Amino acid sequence: MVLDACSRRCLGWSLGRRLDAALATSALKMALRDRKPDVHHSDRGVQYASGEYTSLLKENGIAISMSRKGNPYDNAKAESFMKTLKCEQVYLTEYDNLTDANAQIGHFLEAVYNQKRLHSSLGYLPPAEYEQLYKKNRDKSQTITP
Repeated sequence: MVLDACSRRCLGWSLGRRLDAALATSALKMALRDRKPDVHHSDRGVQYASGEYTSLLKENGIAISMSRKGNPYDNAKAESFMKTLKCEQVYLTEYDNLTDANAQIGHFLEAVYNQKRLHSSLGYLPPAEYEQLYKKNRDKSQTITP
């Protein structure tokens, strides 16, 4: 998955049988359809350090930032997200197959997590609402009044 660090919105995700560069790249491509950040932060997993993944970041002009070796706190937002996904969706659901898991997890991420789930770090707003409020306030601050 790829998260927006400010809003906690899940921008890209992919589900597969193996954790590899292709899976991570698929999630990144989904995220890049929505926005192009200046910086991408990840842990030091081989999938994020792969040529395929880093090339895609570089092609889009995105600076690469990775966690310090042996410091799990650098990636706390991602770890918290995974805990939420597992506790509020995965552990509560029995999936028929990978296709079913993909559909149900996708629904949870898009319709529940991004649109409805409240986050204390966002003033008890869901990510989508927080982003709207952030953009509205940013636009106001850029308005010049005579």
